[in-house]
Amino acid sequence: MEEKIRKLALVGFFAALASLLAYIAIPLPGGLPPVTGQTFAAMLAGLLLGSKSGALSLAVYILLGICGLPVFAGGTAGAGVLAGPTGGFILGFIPAVYVTGRIAEKKRRPSLASYFGAAVIGGIIVLYLPATVQLARVLSLPAGEALILVLPYLPGDLGKAFFAALLAVKIRQALAAGRRIDN
Repeated sequence: MEEKIRKLALVGFFAALASLLAYIAIPLPGGLPPVTGQTFAAMLAGLLLGSKSGALSLAVYILLGICGLPVFAGGTAGAGVLAGPTGGFILGFIPAVYVTGRIAEKKRRPSLASYFGAAVIGGIIVLYLPATVQLARVLSLPAGEALILVLPYLPGDLGKAFFAALLAVKIRQALAAGRRIDN
């Protein structure tokens, strides 16, 4: 029972973290989605919570936004946000976190390189697919042109992947050493 409560608390924590980091939003021109901290939260959730709990945490985050809580980029909310340019990124968080977590779960000894790889594959490659499709649909562009619009996010997302991997490895090392991080 205690383990279930702990998992639920962590799911809630990462939903809240994604909500908070959505307020770190750097606007981009041309109606493009802003650069936000949500991707970092998604990557970290996958690396630390694994595929199922990590994906659940971002699903909770999305449901909070759909219900009207201002948790999406820049404090926006509502189902209508999902139909706009940011919708592909937001909905893409669930498969992105799942894939990140699934890859991380397969690593017996997590390392910075393996976690970085998991974050890049899940948190960038998997995430960019629905983001590109949504941008193509909303902006009435061919997929190739929409992909070009997504590529400027890559340098920042690579940095987020690195820092998420670094933080996840440090947290795992602390837990393995028997140090509690919840005091």
